[in-house]
Amino acid sequence: MTRYRYGAYRGGPDPLAPPFDVGGAVDDLADRILDGRSVRESLRDLMQSGTESLRGLAELRRRIQQRRRELQSQGRLGGTLDRVRELLDDAVTAEQDALFPDPGDDARFREAMLDNLSDDTARAVRELSDYDWRSPEARESYEQIRQMLQQEVLDAQFQGLSQAMSSPQSPEEAQRIKDMLADLNDMMAAHRQGEDVSSKFEEFMDRHGEFFPDNPESFEELLDDLARRAAAMQRMLDSLSPEQREQLADLMEQAMDDLDMQAQMSQLRDHLQALRPDLPWQGRQRMTGEQGMGMPDATSALAELADLESLDAQLGQTYPGATLDDVDVEAVERALGRSAADDIERLREIERRLREQGYLTDRMELSPKAIRRIGQTALRRVFGDLDPGSRGDHDVHATGASGELTGSTREWRFGDEQPIDVVRSVSNAVRRHVAERATGSIRLSAEDFEVRETETRTQAAVALLVDQSFSMVMNDTWRPAKTTALALHALASTSFPLDAMQIISFANLARTVAPHELPDLDAADIQGTNLHHALMLAGRFFDRHRGAQPVCLVVTDGEPTAHLMPDGDWWFMWPPDRETINATVAEVDRLTRRGVPISWFRLGDDPRLERFLDAMARRNGGRVLGVDADRLGDFVVTDYVRARQAR
Repeated sequence: MTRYRYGAYRGGPDPLAPPFDVGGAVDDLADRILDGRSVRESLRDLMQSGTESLRGLAELRRRIQQRRRELQSQGRLGGTLDRVRELLDDAVTAEQDALFPDPGDDARFREAMLDNLSDDTARAVRELSDYDWRSPEARESYEQIRQMLQQEVLDAQFQGLSQAMSSPQSPEEAQRIKDMLADLNDMMAAHRQGEDVSSKFEEFMDRHGEFFPDNPESFEELLDDLARRAAAMQRMLDSLSPEQREQLADLMEQAMDDLDMQAQMSQLRDHLQALRPDLPWQGRQRMTGEQGMGMPDATSALAELADLESLDAQLGQTYPGATLDDVDVEAVERALGRSAADDIERLREIERRLREQGYLTDRMELSPKAIRRIGQTALRRVFGDLDPGSRGDHDVHATGASGELTGSTREWRFGDEQPIDVVRSVSNAVRRHVAERATGSIRLSAEDFEVRETETRTQAAVALLVDQSFSMVMNDTWRPAKTTALALHALASTSFPLDAMQIISFANLARTVAPHELPDLDAADIQGTNLHHALMLAGRFFDRHRGAQPVCLVVTDGEPTAHLMPDGDWWFMWPPDRETINATVAEVDRLTRRGVPISWFRLGDDPRLERFLDAMARRNGGRVLGVDADRLGDFVVTDYVRARQAR
């Protein structure tokens, strides 16, 4: 029988988590795009805010900033100096107590020497280095200074090193440390010369591994840890006052001189700074706590603060070319735990899955598949805002492609309501099964399906003219106009697939907009409402589809202020001059003679625009709808469906 063993969950992605919903991520992107952001901005915002089931980068940054505040409030720098001063005062007081009963001149001389010790702590410790203590308690306190300094300097550079030694002052232990430093510097020098130090690292760990309780697995890991702590030590010194910095540096030098390690430690710092120049080797850090921190604790805190600052920048993604691949997942796990690292991996998965499933191109652009889905989201927004009471139910069940079968088929697309051609669909599955040399039963997949095309009852040519001038941004009407364009394109391509459609944007000039451009389409920053040029492009579009029912929809918030001149240049004037108005009216008359009714959707309450559009509607036989920006999609989509069903 097969045996299974069960144990505690040790971290990593949740094995019971539901499968990742790529479609939901596209819908989240769609909401942001329809709110006026570009594709890149929408993806960046999705990464920052996350989803309902996934924490985004902004939440991780909030936790990092909270951890930074906690570290900064743990204590204050200079605790080592405070402890040295305390031990020195204890030693001097005990020695003075021992000298007081002695009436001799030597006792008085010693008292005078102690009374005149330097106020500088490091200098006072150096002045007493050769003093012959009479008091055993005083001698013990002074020896504690030397031992504490040696342990703190070593632990600040090599975390937990003193725990691996019986006493750093013993000749045997001191020699072991010197041997380790010599081997470490040799390995660093070889690495700087471009040598492969993998074998040297293994020999080094076999010989000196007890000094490194974290057990680094590679030379790079060892180098990174030592460099982080060395840089943190330097920043700790920089953060002290000049007097404190000078005193602590002097005390550290004395501690290393006593162990005959000053030259080796200085050489190690040079190697580390040369090999990791990207680390913050300079800078001041403010610590706000009340309790003094020793050198090891202060170094660890400053090293972690530097890691958190670097992580904050990585998660902010504000620098040029930033991607989630820049985020150090191991540093995230070290700072915030395994679950935060899993969140980063899942955020990376969003972008990866969007590419794998064909929603994003390698150039970070939306694919046609994604644009169709975003169009459906826009359509749901529009239909969700419709008022069924005043204009009836807007669900379109009798699609434009329904009617008599034509005998031809095509591949199924999302949103199709045509009948499935069962024979062709099964045949496709069989051919794919054979081509893939698969075994077992035949399974149908989405790409196997084909639908039976039907003869359209009414085929239309639809031109949507959208004002892209700067006033659309100023009046906060560009976002609903963009949503309307996406929704109308989605409706025409899914419910009326045999309709021809063209979207024309106009500002100082007009141009046709391809479907893949819609998500990133933005309002112009140039003044000008060139309706004349837009109507010209619409006329050319209708000329190419003479047998179709023409539907012309114009969305604007301002009267024409620009027109196209014969040489191809454009002319702008506000208030509009007579030449601009005449050119625009001439294009309206041309469409009228072709039998193209125009539906005008007026945004805002500009009386000049109202008078102009009313006059155009009377000349053309179309109609004007004064709409609120939030209901623009409602009116445009409804008018499109009404125009198709009118004939």
